[in-house]
Amino acid sequence: MTRTPPSARTATRRITWFPAVVVGARRGDALRVIRAAFRPGPWKRGPVLAALALLLGLLMLLHAEITDYGGLGSLVETFLPWFGLFVPVLLAGALWRRSASAVVALLLPVTVWLSLFGGLLGDRSHSGGDLVVAGHNVGADNPDPAGTARDLVASGADVLGLEEITPQARPVYEKALAEAYPYHTVLGTVGLWSRLPLSDVRPVDTEMDAGPLGEAKPAAVKLSYNRALHATVATSRGPLAVYVAHLGSVRVMPRMGFWTDSRDRNAKALAKAVAAEPNGRVVLLGDLNGTMDDRAFAGLTSRLRSVQDEAGDGFGFTWPAKFPVARIDQILVRGVEPESSWVLPATDSDHRPVAAGISW
Repeated sequence: MTRTPPSARTATRRITWFPAVVVGARRGDALRVIRAAFRPGPWKRGPVLAALALLLGLLMLLHAEITDYGGLGSLVETFLPWFGLFVPVLLAGALWRRSASAVVALLLPVTVWLSLFGGLLGDRSHSGGDLVVAGHNVGADNPDPAGTARDLVASGADVLGLEEITPQARPVYEKALAEAYPYHTVLGTVGLWSRLPLSDVRPVDTEMDAGPLGEAKPAAVKLSYNRALHATVATSRGPLAVYVAHLGSVRVMPRMGFWTDSRDRNAKALAKAVAAEPNGRVVLLGDLNGTMDDRAFAGLTSRLRSVQDEAGDGFGFTWPAKFPVARIDQILVRGVEPESSWVLPATDSDHRPVAAGISW
C-alpha cells in the first residue's frame, strides 16, 4: 500500500478549501453589491414626505381653485397663512429620514408662502398722517362698555366706527364718547363717532333679509337691526365717505360645513354700494367676518385697499381677542394713502380694535 506523505495531504486539503473560500467571498461581495443597489439613497428616502410637501405647495398656490362646496375654499383661505406651519414639521421629518427629495420638494411651499405673505413680515408703516381712523366690534356681551369706550378714546382716533352695539349699551357709549366726539350717529347695531362734522348719514342695505319676506318688512323694523351705514366726514382736505359695516357671521355646521351664505350675500351687497359711491375718497371700517384672502371679498378688494397689507406691522390678527388667529376686523380705503396700521390693546370684547393713520 502506497501512503500519501503528510505534506501532500495538507496541500490537498488547502487546494480543496481555497476555491470554497473564494466562492464564498465572491458570494458575500455579490450580496453586498445587491443590497447596496437596492438600499434607498437620500433621493429615494421619504417619498411620502416629498409628496406631502408638494401637495402643501400646490394647496397654497391653487387655493382659489379649491371648490367652495360646503365653504371649503373659504375655510382654507381664512387660515391660509397658518399652512406655513407645516413647513418646519415636514422639514424635521425630512432631516430625520435624511431625505434629499423631501428637502428639495419643500422649496415649493416655502416659495409660495413667501410670495403670498412674505411682504407682511416686516413693518411697513410710515410716520405722519392727516387722520386717524379706528374700528371695533365692541361685542354684544361686553360686560364693561364704559371701560371699552374709555380705551377707544385713549387711542386718539379722529373717526371711530363701532359694530354690535346693543340697545342697552348704546346710551353708555353715547355718554362715554360724547366729550371726545361731538358728532355721532347710530343706525341699528352700528355707529360712527367723529371729531369732525358728519353729513349724508344713511343706512346701507347689505341684504340682511333675503327673499320676499325680508323685502316686505317695514323700514322701521329693518332699521332696528341694521348692520351697515354711510356718512360723509368733513375734513380739512375735503369730504371723506366712511362706511361702517358688520357682515353676517360664519358657522361650522355638521351638515353644511363652513356656512358663509349670509356673510357672502352681505359682502356682495356692500361691494355694490361702494362701487356706486361717487366720492373718490372712501374708508370702510368693519367686522367683515373674514380675511382679505377669502374669495368672498373679491368685489371689495378690487375697489379698496387694506391698510394692514400696505402699512401694517405683521399680520394684524384681531380674533379671538385672547389669542388672535385671523384678521377679520378690517380697515379698507380708496383715494387716500395708508401711512400706518396697528391693532389696539384688547378690551372686554371678543374682538380687538384696529386703527390706521391715513393721509391725502
